[in-house]
Amino acid sequence: MKAISLTLCVSVVLGSGMVRAQAPAPIKDCPTCPELIAIPPGDFLMGTDPGPGDADMMRGEGPQVKVKIARGFLMGRTEVTHGQFAEFVKETNYQVKLGCRVWDNEFVEKPDASWQNPYQPRNPSPNDAVACVSWLDAKAYLAWLSKKAGKTYRLPTESEWEYAARAGSTTLRFWGDSPDDACDFANTFDISSKEKYPFPWTFAACKDGYADVAPVGKFKPNAFGLHDMIGNVWEWVEDCYAGSHQGRPKDGRAWVWDGGCENRGTRGGGWNSAPERNRIAWPGRDPIERHAVYFGFRIARDQ
Repeated sequence: MKAISLTLCVSVVLGSGMVRAQAPAPIKDCPTCPELIAIPPGDFLMGTDPGPGDADMMRGEGPQVKVKIARGFLMGRTEVTHGQFAEFVKETNYQVKLGCRVWDNEFVEKPDASWQNPYQPRNPSPNDAVACVSWLDAKAYLAWLSKKAGKTYRLPTESEWEYAARAGSTTLRFWGDSPDDACDFANTFDISSKEKYPFPWTFAACKDGYADVAPVGKFKPNAFGLHDMIGNVWEWVEDCYAGSHQGRPKDGRAWVWDGGCENRGTRGGGWNSAPERNRIAWPGRDPIERHAVYFGFRIARDQ
């Protein structure tokens, strides 16, 4: 299937028939707030329609459901950075629980690892995507940012995330179907990573120049102007993990249970993920308190 064009001046035909002539300029609600991109309303098919033998695609990706995003929303142009999260910690004295799942000859929980020392890399730059943050940490950051900027920030819903990641595309990845074309568009597990980390799974047959977590915005955006929607760090969403799209709200709302849930969704795959997980529709699931070197987040807010 042919991929859509991925330049900033681009025509994007959404499910509703709306055409976007060009991706809008990002906006900021305060000098140090993350940049936001306006995402237009539209509709799309969420999930994957697996064919014979596509057992992996049944892992929470089906059945496909048509979702209508009736109102536009704003979404972070990039993942939240190490520097942005550091400002939150400094101003609030928020205590992120020590301990994070990192690579040390295998993926293990290291008691001295944290968002400040996520091991991969050990000394993150201010522009690196923040990692080793839990769903609870992300919610605390969003509450602080909302108070600071006078706007109500939140995690994207799972439907909003997939709609924004697709940006009008219907392929497995917003640039097309092939994982081997990733290196212009995403920081995935590729030759650059394989040379440093001997993970026993397959990898993209290209080199993006980053072995682990990368600075945000280094790769080409999708047609909405969003960077790193695939790869770099998995991104927390608001929804509980359901294991199926059967019964999912069709209006883009978060799918949550009365009384809450222990496992929340993560999307987008990471720098360490095998190609079959670095797809738009692949749903992750993890406990809300879990810290891992491949977990970060992106902000959203209503218009």
